[in-house]
Amino acid sequence: MGLKLGEAMIRDGLITRDQLRVALERQVVFGGRIGTNIVELGILAEKDLSAFLSRFFKMPAVDPAQLASVDPQVIACLSRELAEKYKVVPFKKERHRLHVAVSDPLSMSNADALRFITGYDFIFYVLSELRLLFALEKYYGIERNLRYISVFGKGKTQEPTREDVKKELNKVKEQFAQVQKREETIGILLYEASRVASRTAVFVPKGDRIMGWRSRGMTVDHFNVPAAADSVFSEVIGKKTCYRGPLAETPGNEALISVLSGVPRDCIVISIHIRGNIIALMYADNGNSSELSASLTYFDTLATMASLSFEIIMLRQKLLDLLVPNV
Repeated sequence: MGLKLGEAMIRDGLITRDQLRVALERQVVFGGRIGTNIVELGILAEKDLSAFLSRFFKMPAVDPAQLASVDPQVIACLSRELAEKYKVVPFKKERHRLHVAVSDPLSMSNADALRFITGYDFIFYVLSELRLLFALEKYYGIERNLRYISVFGKGKTQEPTREDVKKELNKVKEQFAQVQKREETIGILLYEASRVASRTAVFVPKGDRIMGWRSRGMTVDHFNVPAAADSVFSEVIGKKTCYRGPLAETPGNEALISVLSGVPRDCIVISIHIRGNIIALMYADNGNSSELSASLTYFDTLATMASLSFEIIMLRQKLLDLLVPNV
């Protein structure tokens, strides 16, 4: 259904075919519904996605205000097990009629079973996957995958505690441990770094050059500079350390400054390595006029996880390539 939904978005002029292709590629790596990936990529606002889903499924959309403070007695009409199994959240009750939000209306073909179990008649409303999972966590304590937290977490005014950060990083660690291809590792790294930085990128040393690989919030497709130049990259490679601070206006940094359309007042460059050999460099900043809110330790932890993930991929491939002698 994802492609059909995506094609309808193209037809309505909400996205381009290239944007759908990128979203589908991302869906393969991270999972989730196609609409979720489109919102996370910043292609479409969540409210615009909800309006489209309402038209597409010919079903009313839930006003987010209706889910802001649902009566506990309404929530109690559905058990945690049923809410999780059917991926629905009730928000209004009228006698024996229950108004519920659902992100996949097509899955409600088995709604008769839900009616039989609960004794209620149901009126379904469509809701984006992102907001439904947010509501399931809020009212039923069903934890979201870390990837879904970033979209609505940006609006929070309360700073995360040390335990919150530790818990989230443990979830990221599990994602890195399960990857099969290096592109998946880079995808996770950039996605998690972009939660705390508006521009992130991964560069690769190739021979005597530094080349752009992948990025978010900036474009590095054609980036190609000498590795020996007096740049922030050569400093990190030469000293085998990391860098944090303003980007110096040196000749070696001119190409990067051009990509960034200015000089960031605060940026981070960290190496990703396997057994002492640098295989990539992660860059992050929060725009040219803002400082990064996350600590260097946070980025260093992500880079370390990515390094180990690359090593796991390499060892797995060596194992698969191992010739078994005749016995």
